[in-house]
Amino acid sequence: MSITAQPESSATKGRRLPLRFEVVSSERLTPLMQRVVFSSHQFVEFARKFGGFADSYVKLVFLPEGFDYPDPLDLDFVKDTYPPEAQPTIRTYTLRAIDLEHGRITIDFVLHGDSGVAGPWAASAQPGDTLHLTGPGGAYAPDPVAPWHLVAGDEAALPAIQATLEAMPAGARVHAYVEVDGPDDEQPVVSEAHVALTWLHRRGAAPGSTTLIADAVRADEWPPGDPQVFIHGEAGLLKQLRSYLLNERGVPRERLSLSGYWRKGATEEGFRAWKASQPKV
Repeated sequence: MSITAQPESSATKGRRLPLRFEVVSSERLTPLMQRVVFSSHQFVEFARKFGGFADSYVKLVFLPEGFDYPDPLDLDFVKDTYPPEAQPTIRTYTLRAIDLEHGRITIDFVLHGDSGVAGPWAASAQPGDTLHLTGPGGAYAPDPVAPWHLVAGDEAALPAIQATLEAMPAGARVHAYVEVDGPDDEQPVVSEAHVALTWLHRRGAAPGSTTLIADAVRADEWPPGDPQVFIHGEAGLLKQLRSYLLNERGVPRERLSLSGYWRKGATEEGFRAWKASQPKV
């Protein structure tokens, strides 16, 4: 894959032009998590879109090898003129951190061996490697006046959970549940809030196959008041808990941030198609 410089013109205005980022560093955090830090000469443009959300995310653009692409990369032009085998693969990832002072972003990738696109790329990423991305987007931030907070998710949501706990106001009360495979996959959590964190271990069970988080949330002893809820992860987890939170616990809908990041047995493309077919609730 190569990028061929093209002159800018008014024809590119309003088109999807992802920004080009470069790998600064890459390290293995746990057996199943790789951290990659990026920088970009276009960082100022990227930072303008940052809304301060704890669940800020970007869409990573993976280009197939063997094709010449325009520079700046124009996704609409590629979609309209390139053959199917040259079309980019898009993957959505939470920003683990954004460093506005030094112009860097951090993304933690869950690894699944040789399967998938993003994980293998991250596992072999080296300083100087480049990757295009769009964003950031986001929608959730901790409410500083919420009586308490309920936070839960699997390892796909762990970067967002860590960012959420770091963004909690000092003294906030938080009940947090995180599902990972085992003790080696736990990571340090920093927060000025009062966080009761429970790590839930699958112990070799397939991701997305357990009810550990749903069972823990149902068994939780709730403090007084309606919590602000942040539960992200596998789509089945959200299905298990949405009705419980709304109907059994009576949590107001506007206090819920429930987001499926992936679906067991589906690629991101398949997950997006499935998600689009679901009734809005």
